[in-house]
Amino acid sequence: MAAYFVCTMSVHDPETYRKYTALTPATLARHGGKFLTRGDTVETVEGPTFSERLVLIEFPDREAALAVFRKFRELQELGARIMFGHDPDFWKSIPQAPVRLG
Repeated sequence: MAAYFVCTMSVHDPETYRKYTALTPATLARHGGKFLTRGDTVETVEGPTFSERLVLIEFPDREAALAVFRKFRELQELGARIMFGHDPDFWKSIPQAPVRLG
């Protein structure tokens, strides 16, 4: 059964982000992952307007998705800044943290 990552993000440094996004398709493909959406326009039908970037990634199964998650954790331990979930304490540690609008 397929497994999915649902990712939201705000891009603060477009140049660095483009370098990162150039590498992600090959990285995901090694684990059987593929993008279903990659920053497509999101239409809010009801509720608060969604203004972040939305990315949906599909993996062939739960183990493949967890393998990528574990790889992210390894990178985090090596010093990469990767946030999982909406952790306000993490964002306080980032100099250019997003500002809540509205």
